[in-house]
Amino acid sequence: MVLPRAAKTQRRTRIQEEKEERILEAALEVFSASGFRGSTIDQIAEVAGMSKPNLLYYFRTKEAMHRALIDRVLDTWLDPLREFNAEGNPVAEIRSYIRRKLEMARDFPRESRLFANEVLQGAPHIEDELKGPLKQLVDEKAEVIRAWAKAGKIANCDPYHLIFAIWSTTQHYADFDVQVRAVLGQEHAGEGRFEDAARFLERLFVDGLQVRE
Repeated sequence: MVLPRAAKTQRRTRIQEEKEERILEAALEVFSASGFRGSTIDQIAEVAGMSKPNLLYYFRTKEAMHRALIDRVLDTWLDPLREFNAEGNPVAEIRSYIRRKLEMARDFPRESRLFANEVLQGAPHIEDELKGPLKQLVDEKAEVIRAWAKAGKIANCDPYHLIFAIWSTTQHYADFDVQVRAVLGQEHAGEGRFEDAARFLERLFVDGLQVRE
């Protein structure tokens, strides 16, 4: 990871930390709207309300800002999967996972779009992470799902495609929020849409994983 210049000093001051966060907030706004290729340092500096030289003191390149955001998003995005408990009740764990992913779609839509844009471009900045830590985590949780199925706690299923399906259905509410609200109409497009989505997805996945004679 390319570190911001201020992070290389012996002790970062509160002002340095605040400015870095201000820059990253501006970069998130620009990258999530325009993608990496469509964004410029000048745009980020303008949104941050800083001069370009001042911004470059903290982050020397556009790549450094983008990578800092992507690393943060990956860490946050995987937290719900890390908490998937092998010792827990499968139905409760799956319901909790769906709800946490929807909460993230609700609370972090820009981060979701940032990640989606990166993947749509072929993941040039995070391919190693996808093939390394992310794959290792998914492999680990896939074994948990297989163990549940083997023990007769849920129906037999492909654990990878189950995880992919939860990812795609929950993140849809972040990446395609404009479409969701337009189709639902004013009456149903408020914050309650996430609760409606949670109830539907819980029923969809939980019912689909019920063990049937």
